[in-house]
Amino acid sequence: MDQPAIRPFTPADAEWIVRLHAELYAEEAGFDESFGATVEGILADFLDHHDPGTERGFVAEEAGTELGTIFCVREDERTARLRLFLLDPAARGRGLGRRLLQTCLDFARDAGYRAMVLSTHESHEAACALYAANGFRCVRSFAVRHYGVDLVEQHWQIDFAPEGESGGTENP
Repeated sequence: MDQPAIRPFTPADAEWIVRLHAELYAEEAGFDESFGATVEGILADFLDHHDPGTERGFVAEEAGTELGTIFCVREDERTARLRLFLLDPAARGRGLGRRLLQTCLDFARDAGYRAMVLSTHESHEAACALYAANGFRCVRSFAVRHYGVDLVEQHWQIDFAPEGESGGTENP
């Protein structure tokens, strides 16, 4: 069986990305309708302002069915931000999340970023385990109330090794 393809995001993907995020987060985490609006705003900003050389979205699909998404956006000149990483439940457990994450990390490195950050919630145990297994470290954790739910928000970071070095660099 062929592996699902990973292709660049197109504007035609925006509607299903918003729908998938809103539906799955409502079902799996109890998020209210404000989450879908947040995702819609993130995508609208990306479509209106992204720099294709330093920012990109990726879509996983198989047999014409979209299975997941991940985005690399500019945080600042040195740092990329991982956004909108989600897999349809039917696609989980097949290594596709790892492939999407690696695609995003490779793009960020190739675009010249020195680090990548992301925000998630402690309850996303599988995603947090994937981040840790790929060199991210949790740098901050705190209680919040977002999307109608009490959560523990986490901020994660990975530092990319400069050319010729192995391993990440530590920021004081």
